[in-house]
Amino acid sequence: MPLTLRPRPHHRPLGRRKAALLASAVSVCLLAAAAPADPLGVGDRLYPYLGNPGYDVAAYDLSFTYSGANDKPLQAVTTIDAWTTTDLERVNLDFAHGKVESVEVDGRPAGFTSAGEDLVVTPDSRLRKGSWMRITVKHTSDPVAAKDQDGGWVRTSDGLAMANQADAAHLVFPCNDHPSDKARFTIRITAPNGYTAVANGVPVGADRVRGSTTWTYRTQHPMATELAQVSIGRSAVLHRQGPHGLPVRDVVPSADRKALEPWLAKTPDQIAWMESKVGPFPFETYGVLMAQASTGFELETQTLSLFEKDLFTEPAYPAWYLDSIMVHELSHQWFGDSVSPRTWSDVWLNEGHATWYEALYTEEKAHRPMEDRMKAAYGASDRWRAEGGPPALPKPPQPGQKIGIFRPNIYDGAALVLYALRQEIGRQAFERLEKMWVREYRDSTATTADFVRLASTVGGRDLNGFFKDWLYGEKTPPMPGHPDWKAMKPTRVAKGQAPE
Repeated sequence: MPLTLRPRPHHRPLGRRKAALLASAVSVCLLAAAAPADPLGVGDRLYPYLGNPGYDVAAYDLSFTYSGANDKPLQAVTTIDAWTTTDLERVNLDFAHGKVESVEVDGRPAGFTSAGEDLVVTPDSRLRKGSWMRITVKHTSDPVAAKDQDGGWVRTSDGLAMANQADAAHLVFPCNDHPSDKARFTIRITAPNGYTAVANGVPVGADRVRGSTTWTYRTQHPMATELAQVSIGRSAVLHRQGPHGLPVRDVVPSADRKALEPWLAKTPDQIAWMESKVGPFPFETYGVLMAQASTGFELETQTLSLFEKDLFTEPAYPAWYLDSIMVHELSHQWFGDSVSPRTWSDVWLNEGHATWYEALYTEEKAHRPMEDRMKAAYGASDRWRAEGGPPALPKPPQPGQKIGIFRPNIYDGAALVLYALRQEIGRQAFERLEKMWVREYRDSTATTADFVRLASTVGGRDLNGFFKDWLYGEKTPPMPGHPDWKAMKPTRVAKGQAPE
């Protein structure tokens, strides 16, 4: 799931805490005098200062040098290749929690300064619309500066990993930090010998020079910044084959490889199950990263989903529940990673679908009826809508409260919308819609309106009214086929008191 807060087996996540991002954490130097710069954004209603207008990134080349201490800044170089979509005197990049040493645009030194959480770059000449530009930033990437943030670098017992969703990639590297601007990635990690570094995509080289090794990975499909993953640790990389010869690689602490193997061995069959529901796996490889870290969530980073290792080694959860969480993150490779949300208000398309296939897998494999879960969700839906907003119109984080958008209304609340849709158009049409959706929007972004249009086409009638009520209504509509289902009245929350 984008960012999955892990609940107890008997209830769903209550939300995700977003820590305040301090602009003062960015230390930059001004190389050239310039007029005052302003932070920009692409106008996302939930994260208005994420992303930047005026250009379209085609590729990132990220280089990190790890010293062997996860409490020290990494030396880094980020190169961005992009097309300009308008004339630009300045280029805003999202970046925080690092010191910028130099910036070049097309090989020439450029001025730079900070504005909020933006790195504002001033090239030596105006960039014309439709031109190709290359921005190279030498900087540090500081895992300690971000330690109180809910995202960015995650410090593990033996190194580092990443958890960038929804608004934290720019805590690690300069970027256009919004899922609407996907790009291909090349990621290079230099670490002392004895460490293993793994990243999204497939390996394309490992060069050992004296006491260190530089590992290089490259994605074959575009990726949103929030899905980037880098693991550095004393890790074992285990290989197996998935359906149709798909390479499956898992990354686990070396000492735990034997204990984790029964869980890792489940992935090929889980991929085959998902393919039977929605079609071919959308990427070049898959696997799980089981990190020795305390995050409180699991995360569907592209081609390499992040899990807490202790989730699988401590007997706190039943096996069927852990299976369902693995399938939840796997299903995001189709829903959220391959088909990414155009705006963060479209995130119900990610989480609703991942929750749907999590529940469907549990129904088929563990005989826990989907209908029971959906009936329970229906009972809570009005309360979820009151607390977090309707599924396609989640409430933004409140100033000072640091509440994220990952609330129950976009998990089980959004899966409930899909259940209602299946009831409305029939099982066969619904299953056809799901396959068409991931095929038509593969490697791109999509909106709620796109889903409504396709559902109306497949369903053979205008479903705008149906979706308006289910996705945007303050109250949960009657469930087709279940007139006896009742939603509980939301409880009033005292002013200043957080909802349960």
